[in-house]
Amino acid sequence: MGFITFGTTSRRINRMNMDLKTEAAMQLSSSQLRIGGQAEIILCASLFYFRNPRAHWRERLEQVKAFGYNAIDVYFPWNYHELEEGSWDFAGERDVEAFLQLAAEVGLWVVARPGPYICSEWDGGALPAYLFAKPDIVIRSTDPIYLKAVENWFDQILPILAKYEQGRGGSIICVQLENELDFYDCPDPKSYITALRDMALHRGIKAPMIACAGQGGLYEASGLVEGVVPTCNFYPNDKDPEFEHKVTAYEQRLSDSGLPLLVTETNRSHFLLRRLFSCGAKLLGPYLQVSGTNFGFTNGTNNWGDPLALMASDYDFHGMVSPEGHIRKEAYEGRLLRRLLTAYGSSIAEAVSAPASDIAALIVDPAASAAPSTIVKRQLLLGKGGHLLFVAGVGEKEESLRLQLADGSVIPQASTLVSVPAKCSIIPVEVPLDSWGVNGGTLRYATAELTDAHSETGRTVIVFHSMHEGEIAVRLQAPAALIEEAGMTAAANIDDGEYLFTFRAQPGAIAVCTVELADGHVLELVGLASADALLMNAIGEGEVVTIGREIAYDLEPRDAAVSWSLSQVAPTAPITAEAATPLAAPDFLERSGIYRGYAWYEAVSAAPADQPVRGYLIEKASDILSLYADGEYLGTHTPGGASRFIPSGAGEAGSKLTVRTEIWGHTNFDDARLPGLRLNSMKGLTGLTAVTGVKKLTNWWVLRVHSRTIQPELTAPDYNDQEWAIVTFGGWLSPDHPSAEYFRNSFTPSSEADSWTLHFNGIQSLAQVFVNGASVGSVHPFDPYLNISEHVRSGEAVQITVFLERVLGLGAGEVIVYEGSAARSWRLSASEEAGLLSHAEASRQAAAPSALPVTLAAGSVAWLYGTLPETCSANGWRVYVKGSHMKLTVFFGGTIVGRLWTEGGKSRPAMSGGSQESFFLPGPWFAADGENELVILLEAIEHGASAELASVTFVPVGLRKKQ
Repeated sequence: MGFITFGTTSRRINRMNMDLKTEAAMQLSSSQLRIGGQAEIILCASLFYFRNPRAHWRERLEQVKAFGYNAIDVYFPWNYHELEEGSWDFAGERDVEAFLQLAAEVGLWVVARPGPYICSEWDGGALPAYLFAKPDIVIRSTDPIYLKAVENWFDQILPILAKYEQGRGGSIICVQLENELDFYDCPDPKSYITALRDMALHRGIKAPMIACAGQGGLYEASGLVEGVVPTCNFYPNDKDPEFEHKVTAYEQRLSDSGLPLLVTETNRSHFLLRRLFSCGAKLLGPYLQVSGTNFGFTNGTNNWGDPLALMASDYDFHGMVSPEGHIRKEAYEGRLLRRLLTAYGSSIAEAVSAPASDIAALIVDPAASAAPSTIVKRQLLLGKGGHLLFVAGVGEKEESLRLQLADGSVIPQASTLVSVPAKCSIIPVEVPLDSWGVNGGTLRYATAELTDAHSETGRTVIVFHSMHEGEIAVRLQAPAALIEEAGMTAAANIDDGEYLFTFRAQPGAIAVCTVELADGHVLELVGLASADALLMNAIGEGEVVTIGREIAYDLEPRDAAVSWSLSQVAPTAPITAEAATPLAAPDFLERSGIYRGYAWYEAVSAAPADQPVRGYLIEKASDILSLYADGEYLGTHTPGGASRFIPSGAGEAGSKLTVRTEIWGHTNFDDARLPGLRLNSMKGLTGLTAVTGVKKLTNWWVLRVHSRTIQPELTAPDYNDQEWAIVTFGGWLSPDHPSAEYFRNSFTPSSEADSWTLHFNGIQSLAQVFVNGASVGSVHPFDPYLNISEHVRSGEAVQITVFLERVLGLGAGEVIVYEGSAARSWRLSASEEAGLLSHAEASRQAAAPSALPVTLAAGSVAWLYGTLPETCSANGWRVYVKGSHMKLTVFFGGTIVGRLWTEGGKSRPAMSGGSQESFFLPGPWFAADGENELVILLEAIEHGASAELASVTFVPVGLRKKQ
């Protein structure tokens, strides 16, 4: 590609070089996208090989194409192919080349997205967790250590992508660098993206390179680097009435720079896609039109909760194709849109967006009590003449409309035009009919959407659809003869050569009006109900319009006759055959080479023998931690990388402490509110203290100030605070907004303790904390704990100074000191999929026959084995689980197919991303001869309540309902 040059120092996009090299896979210019010289509109559906079984890849690709899409976007997750540093796997389910070859065979273009970061609600956004353990590494930057690791990944993936570029053996039309970098605090986007671009060029990439902006920061996402095209991701409220205003601002900015608007991600509704299309988008990339499953330990965590959320194994945002491959209603909207694009052909692919007000205006009744909730904001100027007007229903009710065209005429004339909520109709105005074999004719307007056009020798069929009524005005050069009216009426005005056709859209009825033109050519106009247009079959030579059927699936549950057996597991025993490793001190798992799965921390309580334990403090802990003291279960916790105090009187000096930890997934999105939501955060814990003292600090000295800048003299230990007022913490009533105050207090630590942590319980403000004059960190509502142990000496008074910034109406809570003794004699063990399955196999000999429901006492752990019958739905099963307070890790065919946490209880965090009560068993993974078995690790994870697995229900996949 003759890459378009951006400014080297400015954040302004400079005018681009329009001479694009012909060998580029995709050529871009102002408001134009061409492939092989042909103008195209790209409908691009996300389809991820790593979330769908290899045996289903071709089927999914063919489904995408069958329902109107001509491209897929594909992430390539770095950590899916490099499970350990330097160990690469591109075989079997990870065979990238096989997937790209299939995409080319099916006839789909590919937008390749190799990262290095991909987001995608995937473990760590695909960044390998070993990176996070490297000292001083700065990810997503020009840090040499990070870039060297990226080079190793690009050495593996980019030569494969180069091999499968369009015109070089495959169908890749562009390669995306990074992903929504503008959401991340990258210190130098320009230098970073430049480094990635150069790596790609040196590894043979010739296709255009793109960089997508997640929140509109084109510079922050792409650096506006020469040779890298900025694209936009939009995730609005689909009914936002001002959305077009935002999109056209970006379209104009890019057009002025010689580029089209490429929307690489957006919501899945074709209502929204049509609105984007009206703004001139040439690539429409709804994210996740094809769903899937996060197999194994690949789930992410992110900020979709409060703020923490665990991503479900089921990865489904209700796009066109379900995780098990069922076609959903939205898919038919995709096929309808593709038919419209095909009907208008190159004329629509070359169209330019413009204000709708240039050709039409919505007539508003001045006596109406409320403004209309229908918007008519954009039009497309067709390349071969004419206009397409976009009428979008952004309200909640249907509305009857009238439009005044530029020539002063008002439409409709003899029918009713109705706007429907969440529908965007594309109305043709003054469109020449020559492209469809009607020489000299013009489609003056139609209030029904033109959805298909078929031309053959002597005959043209044009199909329209509406949800209520349709009106079609055609201007002909010479009088035509009426041949047939069937559900569609025709009226002629011979003087001006205009013919008006009207029909009422009725599901199941096909309205037709056939006329013979002066040259003997036959024009057949067809009117359909929109519901029927979604199901219309393709028109062949000499054929009439026919309506197909929506695919309906048999979703009735089946009695799978599963034989269950149960084996109890010692809840504090590591589920691994590997010996535990001694630790000098507790630390994050990644620093011990543990990147996924389960781990067990074992330690000994160092609490003084003469002091009762008040509870336990786990420090910097994530993701899921179950705590036991001498075998007594103290609950399961998800602190999100923060600390957590667990009240309990269990344990004493020398007690054995066990923490079973599960890495649900590294966060795929960076959020400063929780330590565990920082993109480089690590898992496990850094400390465990037996708390023997709980002190609430009261009677604080306070000084109101008028500066939000720290004044060091006010934090110094020797500063005279005797004239400060004495109040409760945060208790100074201030008129300032925000208020700024210094609070000071002191306490004398126990001589027998060695660990001290401040807990700002209930804080809704921001606080910077100083101990004996030294800055020790900050706290906020999401992370209210601060370990101050290194600044405290046993038996010596400790001075606490807090600089507090409060917003009106928000409280400061209370300050509690937890003091105690840090656990000692640490050991660590871990287990991934293979280790867990080995333990399950070893535990099988102790299994006893069982039946559902299965009930476990709080804190218990067990293996549940389910032998499946020989008969199986060809495409597998969707399995639904009901229960309470139970966490399940489900294996099938040697792979984790689902990680579920049933509803109920205080321990359960927010879950998101897909079904939280079911998992998919792929049919091709069933052994044709041999035993098929579910192996489920059960954990009872609600303190003080038993857990129940009440039922497991099997629903067949892919079986068509008899019609």
